[in-house]
Amino acid sequence: MKLLVIDGNSIVNRAFFGIKLLTTKDGRFTNAIYGFLNILLKLKETADPDAVAFAFDLKAPTFRHEMYDEYKAGRKGMPPELAEQMPVLKDLLQKLGYAIVEQEGYEADDILGTLSAAIGPGDHCYVATGDRDSLQLVRDNVSVLLASTKMGRAQTVDRATPPTTSPASRASARRRRRSGSRSTTASTTSTTTSRNSASPRRRKRTS
Repeated sequence: MKLLVIDGNSIVNRAFFGIKLLTTKDGRFTNAIYGFLNILLKLKETADPDAVAFAFDLKAPTFRHEMYDEYKAGRKGMPPELAEQMPVLKDLLQKLGYAIVEQEGYEADDILGTLSAAIGPGDHCYVATGDRDSLQLVRDNVSVLLASTKMGRAQTVDRATPPTTSPASRASARRRRRSGSRSTTASTTSTTTSRNSASPRRRKRTS
């Protein structure tokens, strides 16, 4: 089975800020919904999943707030133009038959990690988000799809492996840097010697 788990808050924020404000004739904002659905279609085309689930944050404090009072204290609140679209979007997704997963005390990130960890060895989980922190979830049967909007169009980047280098690659890079440093030093020494030998010596003045 292929499961597509979508970070609802992350994707809807990118949809909202990636597309100019759109409204219906009666003044209701729709740009976040429009962009979110475009990204959803692109994600489904990429992952071709058997099941889709959406993880959303709730307004209730999480266990992180209980551990640290200043957690996300400096973060700005959701713009009212986006906030009014959230219940409409969730209602639409449920009517389309999608599962919405929310849990007081936890963030959408926690749900993403839980669902990706529960995937069976013969299955595959695609985690769709705009948050690169989720790349830590990548393993053999978990891929991360980084989603965004550009010029109002949905884009996804498939990260099947973490963006890290192997120890062998790092060692090779260090050898290249050392070799380059030695070559630069030798070249500088040779140039300096040549200049010194080519310049005329000044005669000492005698009284």
